Amino acid sequence: MIHHVVFFKLKPEVDDHKLEEMIRSTRSMLLKIPEVLSVRSGRNIDSTSEWPFFLTVEVETLEKLRMYVEDPVHLKYLEKVIKPNTTARFALDFQTDPSKDLKYS
Repeated sequence: MIHHVVFFKLKPEVDDHKLEEMIRSTRSMLLKIPEVLSVRSGRNIDSTSEWPFFLTVEVETLEKLRMYVEDPVHLKYLEKVIKPNTTARFALDFQTDPSKDLKYS
């Protein structure tokens, strides 16, 4: 599994109402992409943080992550939700469950 985690800085004019709208739009739009297994989005509980908005997307493989990035729904999401409301992003990709034969002690 690949977890794509992105943190965003918001434009000064983005208020609480707009942030809630962004959180809802993130889930409703990105879950339409076939490669996406799950989406989470929300606000940072530290109100003084410079990264108040985040999203995570879970996909099965790096190839499916590339497909997600190029998907027309994702590109529309960037144009309608992210670009008008954010000033910067910080993204990390993590691999989890690298082997089905993992043994936990």
